[in-house]
Amino acid sequence: MDLFGRFPALAPVEESFDSAFELLSFAVDGGGTIFTCGNGGSAADAEHIVGELMKGFLLKRPLSEEHSNALLDACGRDEGKRLASALQGGIKAVSLVGHPSLATAFANDVDPSMVFAQQLHVLGTPGDALIAISTSGNSKNVLNALKVSKARGIASVALTGARSGECARWADTIIAVPEPETHRAQELHLPIYHALCAMLEEKFHGVG
Repeated sequence: MDLFGRFPALAPVEESFDSAFELLSFAVDGGGTIFTCGNGGSAADAEHIVGELMKGFLLKRPLSEEHSNALLDACGRDEGKRLASALQGGIKAVSLVGHPSLATAFANDVDPSMVFAQQLHVLGTPGDALIAISTSGNSKNVLNALKVSKARGIASVALTGARSGECARWADTIIAVPEPETHRAQELHLPIYHALCAMLEEKFHGVG
């Protein structure tokens, strides 16, 4: 994708974008899961990223022969073929904003700033990756998730605004878009994560 040709304002983050892609690629190649988190509009972005990774984005992602044959063996020829034709290949991804019962229970019973951290502590394993989104760079619940990721050997990418805040201390890679205002930073986050998702899809589900 011609990300930097289409969005010249993002030229200052080209190097960190490349680092983020390599970090995420390494996790996926090793069978890891990509986790996402954020607040408000960034929570919607966290869900959006998972939607692009878990199903076809720009490519169709047909099932591998191995997975198709497993469905045929388990379900019989006709039903196996139906399932195999409908299912798609995916990249393992989980949004930490998508579990409202757990999140509200933990926020009420323990500490709302630890909701993402608790989920990552339980679900994450070394070799996974975290995409943490905070336009201020200082969201407490996002920072706590980044701290857990460091302790658990989970690689991390932070998407922030121009002021990367405390995220710069805890994330492995910072993509700090050159916009200080929240809504404008979010406008630049979308083409970045779309490009990352498209490139991951091409690498792991492209033909040849």
